Amino acid sequence: MARDKTVVVIGAGAAGCMAAIYAAEAGADVLLLERMKDGGRKILISGGGRCNVLPSQLSPAQYFTASSPNTLKKMLLSWPLADQRRFFEQTLNIPLKLEPESGKLFPVSDKARDVRDGLVDHAKHLGVRFQHDCYVMGLRSEGGKWFVQVEGGSEIETSRVIVATGGLSVPATGSDGTGMRLLRKLGHTIHDVYPALTPLTCEPPRHGDLAGVSLEVTLKSKELQTTGGFLFTHRGYSGPSVLNISHVAVLSRMRGGEREPVFVQWTARDAQSWNTALQQKGTTSLGAVIRRDLPARLADALMHEANVDPQTTTSQLKKEQRQRLVEVLVDYQLPWTGDEGYKKAEVTGGGVALSEVDPKTMESRLHPRLFLCGEVLDAFGPIGGYNFAWGWATGRAAGIGVSP
Repeated sequence: MARDKTVVVIGAGAAGCMAAIYAAEAGADVLLLERMKDGGRKILISGGGRCNVLPSQLSPAQYFTASSPNTLKKMLLSWPLADQRRFFEQTLNIPLKLEPESGKLFPVSDKARDVRDGLVDHAKHLGVRFQHDCYVMGLRSEGGKWFVQVEGGSEIETSRVIVATGGLSVPATGSDGTGMRLLRKLGHTIHDVYPALTPLTCEPPRHGDLAGVSLEVTLKSKELQTTGGFLFTHRGYSGPSVLNISHVAVLSRMRGGEREPVFVQWTARDAQSWNTALQQKGTTSLGAVIRRDLPARLADALMHEANVDPQTTTSQLKKEQRQRLVEVLVDYQLPWTGDEGYKKAEVTGGGVALSEVDPKTMESRLHPRLFLCGEVLDAFGPIGGYNFAWGWATGRAAGIGVSP
């Protein structure tokens, strides 16, 4: 008897669209369900509306998971970066360009809509059927079939299901944790979920008067060091360096006890370099020396915190004053109390344990003919296209794995 070719993909985001494309390309009859009136909303808002499609370099060591790093590596590298880029440029006809200062790849058009529409149009060209405004309420298997229960009471019968529902980040795009709830009911292990790549906050906003000031910094915790842009906000701190270390802070808050301290090195200068600069003989004021390397408002704020008069000259500076000043310049403990949560998180940390998914086919090890991909899985990377790379790779693997 011929194998049933029907496949239902739940979620029309990055991973879901890619899964649908590769399943249809292999001959499956694909129905893609999306709860919103259109899909791929995270694609549309990514990169400030430009869509950071991919990073220019990719390493599994840049990703975080509570599961096996080796399993993550197998999943991520199942579709090499060069081949992913070739798919967008040759298959979808969306040329990409490198932004040298960030190492990110954007569409030449700088339009995220070109990426989303390119995926959707190609899927439709391959015969994928889209059903929008369709909210999935449950999943059950019976007699070798899967039944997808949708809002309103009806069920869709299919031979295989791909869950690509995303996580909890940016709920306005349709991510509400539905997939994780459905998979937990089916017995899958869900590692603790939390907002990742999210701004940190400080209450009361100790540096609220510095809102809008930005610079390149290095942030350090016991577990991680990040370097990149840093932005003071009215509520706290944002920018790539903050987002990339935020999960360390978020997890420490979730676990209770003492919150993980985050330290800032405000410039490329280390302690020795600052000590040298601050011990120069002459009549140059401290304010003039420090403002050469830092935005004026921040320089003044740090000198105030170190209890040092900006008009003091380097010749007048006492040893203990210099030590306090160097500490706030090189090893400043950032006063954070919370985070912006899922509302502004770029991705969800945690998710389905990778050990419960076949890394080659993305098929559930608990339920035959059930496949998982994208943000619903326990893995995420830094900002810069890394999470799209994860979505593209795992989506493709699921699409191939599910194919007849």
